[in-house]
Amino acid sequence: MNWFIKLITEQSIPQTVIIYGVVIALGIWLGKLKISGISLGVTWILFLGLIISYLGINLNPETEHFLKEFGLILFVYSIGLQVGPGFFSSLKKNAAVTNGLAAGVVVLGVLITVLFFVFTSTPITALTGVMSGAVTNTPGLGAAQDAAKDLHMGTDAASFVALAYAVVYPFGVFAIILSLVILKKIFRVDLEKERELHRKLDVIKSNRPVSVHLLVSNPQVEGKPLRTIFDLLKEPIVVSRMLQNGEVITPTPQTIVHKDDVLLVVAHKDQIEVLKMIIGEESVVNLKEAPQSELISRIIVVTQSQVTHKRLGDLAALHQHDFTLTRLSRAGVEMVPHGDIVLQLGDHIKVVGTREGVEQVGKALGNEMKRLDVPDIAPIFIGIVAGVLLGSIPFFILNMPVPVKIGLAGGPLIIALLLSRYGNKIYLNQFTTYSANLMLRELGIALFLASVGLSSGHNLHQAFSGGNAWIWIGMGLAITFIPLLTIGMIAHFVFRKTYFEVCGLLAGASTDPPALAFANQMAKNEVANVTYATVYPLTMILRIIAAQLLILFFSR
Repeated sequence: MNWFIKLITEQSIPQTVIIYGVVIALGIWLGKLKISGISLGVTWILFLGLIISYLGINLNPETEHFLKEFGLILFVYSIGLQVGPGFFSSLKKNAAVTNGLAAGVVVLGVLITVLFFVFTSTPITALTGVMSGAVTNTPGLGAAQDAAKDLHMGTDAASFVALAYAVVYPFGVFAIILSLVILKKIFRVDLEKERELHRKLDVIKSNRPVSVHLLVSNPQVEGKPLRTIFDLLKEPIVVSRMLQNGEVITPTPQTIVHKDDVLLVVAHKDQIEVLKMIIGEESVVNLKEAPQSELISRIIVVTQSQVTHKRLGDLAALHQHDFTLTRLSRAGVEMVPHGDIVLQLGDHIKVVGTREGVEQVGKALGNEMKRLDVPDIAPIFIGIVAGVLLGSIPFFILNMPVPVKIGLAGGPLIIALLLSRYGNKIYLNQFTTYSANLMLRELGIALFLASVGLSSGHNLHQAFSGGNAWIWIGMGLAITFIPLLTIGMIAHFVFRKTYFEVCGLLAGASTDPPALAFANQMAKNEVANVTYATVYPLTMILRIIAAQLLILFFSR
């Protein structure tokens, strides 16, 4: 039995593997428990790490530090890859106000933290941990610990940050959700009416491609090729089917248009009225259900990496006459395919044509889902290297004793956001399946939280015996409630944001997935998700920088 005790208590690689394995496994199992429908999730890993550290089990500090930083990098990088496409698409939809409100939540929280520092004797290290725990922002904790290390404040200072974070965190989770419940009462929200409102707004605002059957009646286009119609429009359209002389065909830009032809056009909603003036009014004929048609429709998934670095118009295999590409879906965003689009792995393309033509598109684009099940990890690690380099660049601000860096959380996050959108242009395909991304993300946060807990528990008795823990909890609740309720009411009453939009905004501003899950459960639509993705990247970066600045500025 002595060998087992020695294995658990003496620092070694096997000891590290066993302790981390037990802490993470038990933490994940306990995270499935729910209280009033709310779960603390992987945060249990942090609590178990604190307990084991409190009981006197110590690990190799260098190994512990590496696992903590590497875990944080994996977590934020995976988050960046996931929210990147939605973030950039949301920027086209007047995201300035939404991001401004989210930044307001961060600024108010920082101001309240500074006031506590000025009017109480609480160290700034503890207050920074309280602030990060109050909004459940784990990367902010990592940034604060890095700043304390840069100032050579010692391991106890970094542990104090983590301890305050761990004490306040569970109350922060419930307080953020409670803020959403309070705002629901203040706004007097009827959830069913709110859902109906968004259904109507989606119909009005949505600019996804739609299909319409148009009867050729304008003499100005008779006898001319379809290209003539395309040239009259500012945005691309697709004519997926055409009824001509009693036969349904897939036309080409050179196909001549005749009177009484019926065109099935795929275009954005705002072009439909213009198309009616150019071509003619809607037809009662439905070419999708035409019994005489031999055309079929299929969804083809881009899995062939060789086609992802060229313009769609430059792919010779797609210059055929027996099929038409009608829609392209990428990261939940639908668009009309055109020659200037550069395909990305995982794109879903709707194809209409003959069976042979559709099969040819499938061969050209791949359509082999098994290829996507095996992610290419080389671009991921190249992105991580670039993120670490970016996060290590020093920025000198005022008379700070050390330069500010966006750190091992901010750098990888920014690079992941950029590569999720533009990586294809520099031959770095960052596509990962949702399950692969989730695995990286969960592994990263598990390693980070376990490391934080295992390095901080020895101060646990000191925090509670001195009464500091209860003071931290009170401060944390103020940092949570005041900014969320204030900005929530401003967003609703001043900027006319709907309740579901406010929920996504505040969950994103707090970088809190449990609050987003709670909002989604109420909304039963994508409104909260879209707003969350809009503000999450900016908020994450602001919270990382704010945590560093508090340590660097007020610890002098």
